Amino acid sequence: MPDRLYFTDSDEANALIASDPMALVIGFALDQQVSVQKAFSGPLALRERLGSLDADAIASADLEPLFRTPPAIHRFPGSMAKRVHDLAVHIQDQYDGDAARIWTEAADSSALRANIAALPGFGEMKVKALGAVLAKRFGVEAAAGLVPRHPTLGDVDSAQALADYQTAKRAHKAEWSKAGTRA
Repeated sequence: MPDRLYFTDSDEANALIASDPMALVIGFALDQQVSVQKAFSGPLALRERLGSLDADAIASADLEPLFRTPPAIHRFPGSMAKRVHDLAVHIQDQYDGDAARIWTEAADSSALRANIAALPGFGEMKVKALGAVLAKRFGVEAAAGLVPRHPTLGDVDSAQALADYQTAKRAHKAEWSKAGTRA
């Protein structure tokens, strides 16, 4: 297990998403229409405002005011507060509040794919991205079959690697736009 993931500019946030499985999945849930840094800083901001990242505490809280308090946790505080709430409810109901069980109890890549895809707000891109992080940063064997051929956050092992990844992703999106497809 890494002592930090280099997805934000905050050492504390990077350590939190590496050490707390709930923080990691919340970061991935928030990783939509904001920078990687903003998304993965969200779990730390939520913990500071709520006092906990316990699935039960999140599931029973009114998250929207916490998401809206300046600086907002996400660009879309209302919808993302609901998504994180729904994620916490799912983890509470399916995994007894233990987010790590999403991957520790998956017998193989197919089971892990199903577990991740069942998370609220997790489509195929997030399945692959979380799978790549689990395989490459945490050594989760069941995740190896989810790793795509293209670079992902799973390849980010330093602040410079994050900058390189984001530069390559912007270039790739520009190519998609030129080709008339959407990222």
